[in-house]
Amino acid sequence: MKTVDEIPPQRITELLSVFYGRVRKDPELGPVFNDIVEDWTEHLARLEDFWSSLMLASGRYKGNPLVMHTLHSDRITAKMFDRWLEIWTATTNEMLSPDIAMIMQTKAQRISSRLKAVMYEPCHGHQHVDIHP
Repeated sequence: MKTVDEIPPQRITELLSVFYGRVRKDPELGPVFNDIVEDWTEHLARLEDFWSSLMLASGRYKGNPLVMHTLHSDRITAKMFDRWLEIWTATTNEMLSPDIAMIMQTKAQRISSRLKAVMYEPCHGHQHVDIHP
């Protein structure tokens, strides 16, 4: 099995560009993402920092994705996370080695589960959950 440090930072950038290009065109996700994200260049840079921190332990990401997603919980449904994961899985499978794709898919599934738990499950609604796996 490959290790996560075998993914070059530029490959993360390419992956996110292709993936969010697909998200923006998706009939279910696109309208919400395109309304919420005001500056796609800045948003992609923040996502690159996030995934670089997760995959390469770069420490570049300094934000709080839980707060950012919760701000839009009136527009983001639990079902949308499932669609996001479908596109993520397809894109990572197409663009990465199977081992690296699986690692990134597992991380995305954990993040999705934690976000949904905090945003939509009443018993978790007032608890802070660290979404960094």
